[in-house]
Amino acid sequence: MATLSFAQSANPALGAPKRPDSSIRRRLATPSVFLFVILTAQLMVVLDATVVNVALPHIQQGLGFSGSELSWVLNAYLLSFGGLLLLGARAGDLLGRRRTFLAGIAIFSLSSLLGGFAVTGWMLLGSRALQGVGAALAAPSSLALLTTVFSEGRERVRAIGLFTTVSAAGGAIGLVIGGVLTELASWRWVMFVNVPIGVAVWLVGRVALAETDGRHGHFDLAGALTSTTGMAGIVLGLVEAASSGWSSLATIGSLVAGVLLLAAFIRIESRAEEPILPLRLLANVTRSTANASRGLVYAGMYGTFFFLGQFLQDVEHYSPLRTGLAFLPIPASVFLSSQLVSKVLANRVQPKALMVSGIGLSTVALLAMTRIQATTSYPQLLVTLVALGLGSGTSLVSLTSASLAGVEPADAGAASGLVNVLQQVGAALGLAVLVTVLSAASGRAQLSASTTAHATLARSLDVTFGAGALFGVLALVLVAVFVQLPQPASATDRTELVLADAELVDGEGFEWLEPELVA
Repeated sequence: MATLSFAQSANPALGAPKRPDSSIRRRLATPSVFLFVILTAQLMVVLDATVVNVALPHIQQGLGFSGSELSWVLNAYLLSFGGLLLLGARAGDLLGRRRTFLAGIAIFSLSSLLGGFAVTGWMLLGSRALQGVGAALAAPSSLALLTTVFSEGRERVRAIGLFTTVSAAGGAIGLVIGGVLTELASWRWVMFVNVPIGVAVWLVGRVALAETDGRHGHFDLAGALTSTTGMAGIVLGLVEAASSGWSSLATIGSLVAGVLLLAAFIRIESRAEEPILPLRLLANVTRSTANASRGLVYAGMYGTFFFLGQFLQDVEHYSPLRTGLAFLPIPASVFLSSQLVSKVLANRVQPKALMVSGIGLSTVALLAMTRIQATTSYPQLLVTLVALGLGSGTSLVSLTSASLAGVEPADAGAASGLVNVLQQVGAALGLAVLVTVLSAASGRAQLSASTTAHATLARSLDVTFGAGALFGVLALVLVAVFVQLPQPASATDRTELVLADAELVDGEGFEWLEPELVA
């Protein structure tokens, strides 16, 4: 762990010992311990979005999920996390960030324990949704606490840099850990693994963190509930279409309810005294287009994780560990390309050109996956996986920056939260659409079907990846038509923006987020 210079007495947000005679408190109330708590919590939250991917075939066998129902193991977490993220940020502002952070970690850990003991599909899905609630409380407060503790300038930039690195590495670590635990123990340990980590973070966090001042205000509970349930209704309708058909009452009812709830959300936000999503944020065409395109990119990526993991195990007969390792080129190339863009190319290439080239490369990679067959070897997949990662990393950095360009100081917190919300929601909606496409293309056959059906299912995956590529095509069209950005900033301007970014999380900075600090 890197040690950052820090004057503890000047920063009340760091957990100063309440009892001077407590040697344990004195030893734990240090910047290094504080950073350990924040980074470990972030790793746990990010890891949980991918750790179950490799375990999905075993979860399906253990709890009797159908192919379409299995997508809810991911979507239950993504929807509750993304849907409640803005409310979680508001809770930290109003109730105090330490209190909100610790509550989130406790909920996350308890729900992970319950999920590990699940004996029915509904028990697991309920625990996954509850994990998302805990993550939505902990994640925004952790980053806000970090920017409060470390003073503006080099210390804060280094701390946020470590935070970003953990976020980028979390996906890869989750895939490998999921494979190891599933192969050596059982799928249940992809849930249990969070419990000791969460307990340690909670116990040390009680000492290493100090409370921030709350403020008077209102919770937009109606907005949070209608937006989350509305998106869940649409996802449920799409999943039901895969299993019951488009004409079924469950499909139609879920889709109609979802649309009505989202309409109610827009109406509530237009009248709320303190909305979780100020509608004025949607008025800027460039920002809205960048957010939508970012969600479309994630839709294609998560679909790849979901389907390819099952293909490698059920059709190619990979072990869980080998499957996890097979995915490593994606997060590794995402990390490398995002660092290259933020540190080198952002100064030399127009942001729109980076968006178009990155999205285009990702789209080409998904199109290449339409050639997948039951006899496809891993070396044939490797080039495609690397291309998908490079394209995603290149586009996401520039899209994230555009999503926050020109944001007013008062809206900075909500705008930053919206970026992450659309990431989770885009992944959930995209996965639901692709599950429906696979079901229609395969005649509702399952990926775990007999060997004689493998060729048919491989052809169905070709169609599914083709549909995933359409997400990229749509994102390309949106960026090409609607995004308008200035020329890259000079080196001097970029230095100023790096220092300004730290205030952006707390809603006190100005208008541009330094790309390399995006989580």
